[in-house]
Amino acid sequence: MPVSGTVDIPSKLKETIRKFRFTKRNGGTAALVIKINRVQLFMELEEHYDDISIEDLATELPENSPRYVFLSHELTHADGRKSFPLVLVNWVPTGSEIGLLTLHASALLSFQNAADVMRVIEIRDGPEALTKEVVDEKLLTS
Repeated sequence: MPVSGTVDIPSKLKETIRKFRFTKRNGGTAALVIKINRVQLFMELEEHYDDISIEDLATELPENSPRYVFLSHELTHADGRKSFPLVLVNWVPTGSEIGLLTLHASALLSFQNAADVMRVIEIRDGPEALTKEVVDEKLLTS
């Protein structure tokens, strides 16, 4: 059981994250959607997508509850090379309940460290704000 006020990342979820990080991909975008179980104070996998567009993923995310979205995204560089960088989308819709937003924010660094990801894109404005162009721009400029 985690210390009061902290959110635990169960070892099973850490293993899922590790496998996701090291999966070889040939195309598209893959994602893990993680939510916080606020009653028991632990993170849990809500959904795993193997091939989904960023826009379709955005419509699947709740409009009133925060999520951590761990992405492996196909990126085409200016010289034509393709890579599959990892990025964390911090999904924090403005309509979320304040207590859940606070809990989510307090656990962000723990999740970022567990996922071992440096690039974070914060989305507050709903599904229309999460697009392939936004993700590409963040990855190409950081």
